[in-house]
Amino acid sequence: MPSVNQKLTIKIRLVVSLVLALAGWLGASVAALAQGDVPDRDGVAATATYADLVTLAERSDMVIRARIRDQIQLPPERAPGLAPGFARLYIEAETTALIAGTTPVGEELTYLVDVRLRENGKAPRIAGLEMLLFARPVAGRRGAIQLTGQPAQFPYSEALETRLRPILTELVGGNPPPRITGIGNALAVPGTLAGESETQIFLTTDSGSPVSLTVLRRPAQPPVWGVSWGEIVDSAAKPPAPESLRWYRLACALPEELPADVNLARDPEARRLAERDYALVREQLGACRRSLTLG
Repeated sequence: MPSVNQKLTIKIRLVVSLVLALAGWLGASVAALAQGDVPDRDGVAATATYADLVTLAERSDMVIRARIRDQIQLPPERAPGLAPGFARLYIEAETTALIAGTTPVGEELTYLVDVRLRENGKAPRIAGLEMLLFARPVAGRRGAIQLTGQPAQFPYSEALETRLRPILTELVGGNPPPRITGIGNALAVPGTLAGESETQIFLTTDSGSPVSLTVLRRPAQPPVWGVSWGEIVDSAAKPPAPESLRWYRLACALPEELPADVNLARDPEARRLAERDYALVREQLGACRRSLTLG
């Protein structure tokens, strides 16, 4: 039976092996490590915005609920790119549940995470805590995962999972909306009556799927607008529901102003109308607020 010292040596070798396996990734993208304090459980659910949660979910192959069994702080020479005031931890954890993902995950997990040092210069003790992890598997390393963001490890709470599950359901659904990559062109056409007009704004997507915005103005009525997610431009289309994946696609991708070079109208008044209608759409979509992630 291995002695205590032999067990410690084996563990250290495993740690070094994982660090070496991730060395290229660490050098190229240290920002992909989860950095920060270990916040209180309810605080994370309250602080993370809808856009934060979608961003974290989209770039992760799996979302895991896990309990940390042990942590080992790596020496600075084994932590390339470590930010001042942080410690890099090697984590051993046990899987509680695979919340999302098609990649099989074992009962035991290992990963690296950066955490902010406490005022006394020591790393926080997180062993025993249950965490929610946004991750991807490490090729060829059974049980090893790589966190996918800064941050990507959160203390688990039912409130956080409750907010996350509808997002995951939409993302893995049969027909999730495409990512918006820009604006193709826009054209405003005045009607025959004073105050009557229609503006069409055609968007570009990563998949090439057509998406368009329609803004209608009628005399003595407030303007109305909607989104068509397909070939047919539907004049009866509605705006996306707030904090839905379709809302996120628009609010977090569209520029604040209509680019001048996409406005096909030549008449100055028609050009101003297209700009005004686009501004209406952006205003009613609202801001893509983030507190934890970058766009």
